[in-house]
Amino acid sequence: MKKAVFPGSFDPITLGHVDIIERGLPLFDEIILAIGVNADKKYMFSLEDRVKFLEETFKDQPKIKVMTYEGMTVDFCKKQNADFILRGLRSSTDFDFEKVIGQTNFKMTGIETLFFITSSGKSHISSTVVRDVIRNGGDYSFMVPKAVKK
Repeated sequence: MKKAVFPGSFDPITLGHVDIIERGLPLFDEIILAIGVNADKKYMFSLEDRVKFLEETFKDQPKIKVMTYEGMTVDFCKKQNADFILRGLRSSTDFDFEKVIGQTNFKMTGIETLFFITSSGKSHISSTVVRDVIRNGGDYSFMVPKAVKK
C-alpha cells in the first residue's frame, strides 16, 4: 500500500491545499491529512474546526484520512507506515525551505518527500493570506473550500 502524509496546520485549509491533495490522489492508496499540533503556536481556528474543515472537504474521498499529531512529522509517518510526505510549492522560497526539510527527513528515516508545484492561478493563496483577509473583514471565499466558508 502506497501511503503519503500531507502535513500542515491547515489554519485554514485553502484551495491551494486542495489542489495538491487532489493531484496526489492518483499516486497513493491513502493520503493522511496530518494536522500538526504545536502548543506554542496561536491558531485562528480551533483544532476541532480544522479537523472538521478537512473531513467535510474530503467526505466523499475514501482515500483520505484526517489525523492530528505532535512531534516530528517523520515519526508520525513511521507510526502510520507512510513512506512518503507530500508537499506543495508556491515559490522558490518554498522550495529552498522545503528542500532542506525533505533532505533531512530522508537522511534520518528514508522517507521521501514529493513536491508538487502549485497549479496556475493558485500560487497567491496561503493560509496566512486567508487569515489576514478574515481579520480585516475581506472576502476570502475564492481561496477556501466550502467547509471553511460556513
